[in-house]
Amino acid sequence: MLLTLRTYWRKWRVSRHAGQQLDALLAHADPAAPLGVRNQWLIEVAHWLHRGGSLPEELRCDAGEVPGKGAAFPPHTRLRYLLQMLERNPAWRLAVARTLRSIIHESDAMSLLCDTGMPVRSGFWGALVERLEAHLIPPPPTRRDLGALFTLMFNSADDAEWVVELPDDLRIALADLLQFEVADDERDWNRFAQDLMAAMHNLVSQIGSTGLSYVVRTRLAEVRSTELPFYRLSRAMQAVEDAAQDFGSGAPPSQRLLQQVNYFRLVLDNCRRAIGEVYAHLDDNGVSVEIVFQVERMRTRIRWLERLLEAWLATGSDALQARISLLGELIRANRASQSVASLARTSFGLLARKVVERSAETGEHYIARDRSAYLSMLKMAAGGGLVTVATVYFKFFIVGAHLQPMVEGFLAGLNYAASFLLMHFCHFTLATKQPAMTAPAIAGKLDGVHTPEGMAAFVDEVIALVRTQAAAIFGNLALVFPGCLLLQWLAASALGVDLISPAKANATLTSFSLFGWTPIYAALTGVLLWFSSVLSGWADNWFAFHRLGDVLAYNRRLRFVFGDRGAARLAAFCREHVSGVVGNAGLGLMLGLVPAILTAFALPFEVRHVTLSTGAIATALGVLGPHALDMRMLWLAVSGIASMAVLNVAVSFMLAFQMALRSRPLRPVDRRLIHRAIWRAIWRNPLCLIFPIAPKAKINPE
Repeated sequence: MLLTLRTYWRKWRVSRHAGQQLDALLAHADPAAPLGVRNQWLIEVAHWLHRGGSLPEELRCDAGEVPGKGAAFPPHTRLRYLLQMLERNPAWRLAVARTLRSIIHESDAMSLLCDTGMPVRSGFWGALVERLEAHLIPPPPTRRDLGALFTLMFNSADDAEWVVELPDDLRIALADLLQFEVADDERDWNRFAQDLMAAMHNLVSQIGSTGLSYVVRTRLAEVRSTELPFYRLSRAMQAVEDAAQDFGSGAPPSQRLLQQVNYFRLVLDNCRRAIGEVYAHLDDNGVSVEIVFQVERMRTRIRWLERLLEAWLATGSDALQARISLLGELIRANRASQSVASLARTSFGLLARKVVERSAETGEHYIARDRSAYLSMLKMAAGGGLVTVATVYFKFFIVGAHLQPMVEGFLAGLNYAASFLLMHFCHFTLATKQPAMTAPAIAGKLDGVHTPEGMAAFVDEVIALVRTQAAAIFGNLALVFPGCLLLQWLAASALGVDLISPAKANATLTSFSLFGWTPIYAALTGVLLWFSSVLSGWADNWFAFHRLGDVLAYNRRLRFVFGDRGAARLAAFCREHVSGVVGNAGLGLMLGLVPAILTAFALPFEVRHVTLSTGAIATALGVLGPHALDMRMLWLAVSGIASMAVLNVAVSFMLAFQMALRSRPLRPVDRRLIHRAIWRAIWRNPLCLIFPIAPKAKINPE
């Protein structure tokens, strides 16, 4: 009994508080107050409408909505209750109506209608700073800006749906409230049609300005500016306005106006096709984030211009529906314009795809699909292992010099970079560099997995990738281990000295233990391997975007020194090797400098690369002698090497694979079906993961 009384008391207090709060809000509506005060009042009303969802039961009954027990109450109950309160109090209703009309009349609708969803500052970085500032500093309610007022009123992700799903009776009631007892001095409070026309003119001028700019104009096939659709857009818009002199009084649009609108839409379609041509040019000749930002903003303005045109043309019973729908889209676009992630995803998406496509083209050469390619990969990996022998010993010499950490890291980075560049120009390969290149090529096969043939092709590609990685790792280790061991034995036999001290050998084996930091360091090394592929793709895109090939081929000094053919060959050489040089040099410097930089900030990190670490273990084994085979730390180090092989490959592959998936619009794929198809193929023939098996010849029934 006591619990029941407490429950009813709590409900009565909540309902009384909600009702009193609304009474206070409605009583404070003052059309003569300063605009900042009126805006703040409207913001508080909007927050009351969304606060807590449904009303307590007593107020819901007053609103005329009493659903059955356990049913969900409509989300517009508070708005319905507010309108009923105004119906019961004509004085409040008149004050509220005049306050709303005064806010609409005195505020600037231009920013809301044509700047919503579009950054004010030009350029990606300016827009990024603008959005970060908006998160930290909200706009003040004193601004004569409906866009700022919308930002303060609608701060929830569900507000747009709440507005669009308004029932018809509430839409009509709101329209009646705005028209309640309009005085003679308020006849021109609603200038929505004029604001729409002004906003469309504003958008047309901005679209034309961007479309005729140098960065867009030079990427279109049409060389004459007067033939571009952006040049005709402003005149088409003016023709629409001239044909609409008698439009807006409730009558349907005239035949002349409809003809001009159709022509205007045709010009907009041509502008959209021109934007597609710009994107095609960027795909072929390199991508710039700033240009993508400008073009994407222009495309958004075209889409928004068409939406405003539809709302402007709506008449009769469709006008209210069109304006409510436009209001919902304005709220949604205003929310999206505050998202930093959305800006980055839109601006960097095309650049990421270009980087991935370059990596995919390179990765196609690292997948062995037949026996000849498999044997070729073994030879390339063996050459890489042979070069790594020298890399390992140079690294020991650099560490043995006991230099400053940053100097030591820089010299180690130069050692790695020189080795990787030598492998590149000798057409050798390092096993762990391949996954980041081959992952985009694998991701490209996902487009067809919804068909049996596409699924089979994808499974074959995955198996070929695993087999290629196994061949590359085996080829590297087959040369680096005996090579380092042999070099240590020769030094000890011929010179009577060890290339590293026994203490250093023991420390090396201990540092590679599986039970230490080795797995974590191996995973972080995989991140560096992946990032080198990103650098490689970026360098290729940068070279193509700035047309450096043509710059070198037609450079006067180069043509004078090397001749026309020599300059052309130099340009072709740079075009072919720029991505490889940047990727390999970048990887080498990162492997040397990143550990030194992180250690300087008290973040210990050491490179754990399977090929380099195998050479170090072989050297330590040569110094310690055969009795090291009985040492527990040797086998723990061998286990650590196995974890390096897995983590180097897996981390770099997964990062590149996810980047490839995010850079292209792929349909959702049932991963279980893919996994099942891969395991079925492996179960049917496990040896396919190690060596390419020739398909069985079909027997002719005849």
